[in-house]
This record gives sequence, structure tokens and C-alpha cells, in this order.
Amino acid sequence: MCKEAGLSSSRLITYHFSSKDELFAAVADQIAADADAHMRPALEAVTGARELLAIAIRANVAFIAGHSPQVRALQQILLNSGQGVWERHHTESLNRLAGLFTDGQRAGVFRPFDPRVMAAALRASIDSVVPLLAAGLDPDLCADELVELFGRSTSDKP
Repeated sequence: MCKEAGLSSSRLITYHFSSKDELFAAVADQIAADADAHMRPALEAVTGARELLAIAIRANVAFIAGHSPQVRALQQILLNSGQGVWERHHTESLNRLAGLFTDGQRAGVFRPFDPRVMAAALRASIDSVVPLLAAGLDPDLCADELVELFGRSTSDKP
């Protein structure tokens, strides 16, 4: 259709976006919004910090498993685009997770630890399962393992 109208696809893209970084930022924003929309109902259905942690992990893994091409594209965009796009998305995610951990500590559900460090460890763990899921790892097994790992690491019980 674009060629029929006399426009190349690159001209059409530059009509809507002033730069490649702006295009990449828009794609990253859309994928993040899709992930949020996918996960929000599950997250809003629970109240306790421990349950919220488990659901956040399971919902992230489920989104990754069901949207592998989009998640891989997002990872590439965040790795290769301007620093601002990566910082914004990464910081927003870390802040939400750190808030979950802080709330859990205030409620006496989680042991004392630095919520930012735990948030970074969880985000890195979730991001690292992308190639495992793409290679065929069962998403439920993956989610179960991460829930167990972070359940133990946030508990004050051995």
C-alpha cells in the first residue's frame, strides 16, 4: 500500500517518528504497555505481599512465554537504543518491584534486606529466562522455580 501511494516504508516511518530512537522508544513503550495490560488483572486480584510477589513472577513469565518475539525485540531495543529508553523502562520496573518488597517488609512478611538489590535480582532473573523459554522450557516449571527462589530469599525462615 505504501509503495502504491508513492511512499517508501522508511519515509512513512520518518513521517511519524523524527528518529530511529524515537521509533524504538515507541515500540518499547507499546510492548511495556501490553505487558502491563496482560499482568494487571492478576496483580489486582491479590492483596498480600507474598502472594503479590508470586503472582508478579508468574505473570511476567507467562507474558514472556506468550510474547517471545515482542520480549526479544524489547530486550534488543533496550540494549541498543539510547540510554534514556533503557533507564526509563528499567527504573520503572525496579521501582515497582522495590515498592512491593518495601511494602512486604513494612507488613512484616519479608525479612530485612535492601529492596532495590532484591528488585534488581528479581528483574535480572526474570529477564534471563527469555532464552530458556524460547528454547522450550516449561513456563510453569520456570515460574515455580523463581517463586520458590524468591520466596526463600525474602523469608526470614531457613
